Amino acid sequence: MIKVTGLQKRYGRFTAVKGVDLEVRRGEVFGFLGPNGAGKTTTMKMVAGLLKPSAGSVVINGIDTSVDPVAAKKIIGYIPDRPYLYERLTGREFLAFVGGVYGMSDEAIAPRATELLNLYGLAHFGDELVESYSHGMKQRLTLAAALLHSPLLLIIDEPMVGLDPAGAKLIKQVFRSFADDGKTVFVSTHTLEVAEAICDRVAIIDKGEIATMGTVDDLKELHTEGGGRLEDVFLKLVGSPDEQAVISVLRDDRGVRA
Repeated sequence: MIKVTGLQKRYGRFTAVKGVDLEVRRGEVFGFLGPNGAGKTTTMKMVAGLLKPSAGSVVINGIDTSVDPVAAKKIIGYIPDRPYLYERLTGREFLAFVGGVYGMSDEAIAPRATELLNLYGLAHFGDELVESYSHGMKQRLTLAAALLHSPLLLIIDEPMVGLDPAGAKLIKQVFRSFADDGKTVFVSTHTLEVAEAICDRVAIIDKGEIATMGTVDDLKELHTEGGGRLEDVFLKLVGSPDEQAVISVLRDDRGVRA
């Protein structure tokens, strides 16, 4: 579904992404992990077609984004880390606006919007202004908007920020169901427990380069002799000694959080 080759992004003399190679398959939830400033968001924006690479290529479902970016974007649903909603629209109006951007007809938008509003518990609020929505409701509306045009690929940057447990559970279920339908989820998160629970494979990026990639079990075996957690892999590869010391203090001798 995603094939990234030699991807680079330079800002003057600074190189934020340094020749990333990445392949994400159909039917999988793929986690993209890394510390702040590692190049996660920059890479994801280039994959989504929102940022032009300095070098390298991105192919989505066989479509080279540099050759036909519009066709690639038509099959992508993208949720940034700070989504923008037009708060003076109702939820239903916002979905109609997004559908129009994707070239959907009014006849196609209306039933699909109703279906998604019902699915995400917003049916009774569809005609209320978005400004009246709670944080969790806004996140569910954002997810509905990303799914409105029935994309083949979901790209999500930090989906769990500020979600209550019920909302987080719903989103994890959506990701799994989406992938089980033969589509693809490409998600970045700082919540390693979430990545460990739902991702089929993960890649860890650090200083603009892929540090490791594979299934969670493979990475544990490779980097912690099979006895650790994804958090241990992450800290071993990109965490500073100070961070590792703090983590050890917060656990008891059995490796359980105090």
